[in-house]
Amino acid sequence: MSTPNKVEVSQISEVTTVEITTAGPQGPAVAGVNFDISGKVDDAVLYYHAASDTIKADNTTTKLTLVDGGNF
Repeated sequence: MSTPNKVEVSQISEVTTVEITTAGPQGPAVAGVNFDISGKVDDAVLYYHAASDTIKADNTTTKLTLVDGGNF
């Protein structure tokens, strides 16, 4: 039987911790939803932009714009 991922640490009088990790699953793909957060800023609020069929986070809609004169 082969051991493809084997790490062996040999040291005298010292404690050595070795941690080996692998990438886990990335989660399910969200079909039909496009995200554009390339223009994100601090306190950006996610919103749906129908013209581009995209969920966006940018400087257009932030906590500040909702509180100070947002259109409701």
